[in-house]
Parts: sequence; structure tokens; C-alpha cells
Amino acid sequence: MKNYMFLFVVIFNLQISFSQSETSLIEKTLKNYTEGSSYNKPKMLESAFYSKATLYLTSKKGFNVYSPKEYVAFFKNSEIGKFNGRNSKVLAIEVIKDIATAKVEISGPDRKWVYIDLFLLKKIDQNWVIISKTATKVSDDK
Repeated sequence: MKNYMFLFVVIFNLQISFSQSETSLIEKTLKNYTEGSSYNKPKMLESAFYSKATLYLTSKKGFNVYSPKEYVAFFKNSEIGKFNGRNSKVLAIEVIKDIATAKVEISGPDRKWVYIDLFLLKKIDQNWVIISKTATKVSDDK
């Protein structure tokens, strides 16, 4: 009986360790996204995405689908490395084997606008990448 209990504890601890290390790797990918978009670092931002990722976003022009390159281009006219006012906070990460979801809050200067971004991530060749993203504005400003 002691052997079974010991084995259970070891397996349980291994699963927790695996989950924590995978979460850390996902957080690194999300950091590439958030820092890349907050400090106008196009290479860092693009590195967070799978090259064929799909981004589903709504703007003043309506609903559109973008590629990572098109999304990164939104930041092309800004000074590289200069903070643009986008603050971010990871709200949740859920890992299931080689897929994950993440929820991130993105807010503008003085929280004048707030978005919730939802990410779908996939582990490809031992690296976590964003394969899909959508967002919605949750603040009341116009």
C-alpha cells in the first residue's frame, strides 16, 4: 500500500512540474506578444505567432481576418523600443498536452480602453506559438 501511495505522489508531482514548466514556456510566448506590441518590436511580436496563424479582430472598419505579418504591420510606424502605452496582464492559461488557451487583458494609457484577448496556442517543435487570436473591447469609451 505504501508503494502505491508513493507512486501516486511521484506521478502527481511530475504532472504538476510538467504543467508548471509548460505554463512558463507559454508565458514566454505571451511575453513576446505583449512586449513586442507594447514596445513596437516587430521581430519579437512576430516570433510569438505561427506563420499561418489567424487573427480575428474587429476595428472601426468592422470584422476582419489578419495574418501575423498584417498584424505586426499595425506597429510599423512607431519607434522601435519605445513604450506605446499598451499595458498587459495575463489573466488565465490552461494547458492540455500540446495545446493551450490564454486570456490576456490589454489596456491603454490610464485604462481609457481595455480589451480582452483570447489566444489559442500549439506546441510545435518544442516551442509554443499562437495559432489564433481574437479580441473584444470591454471598456465603455467610444
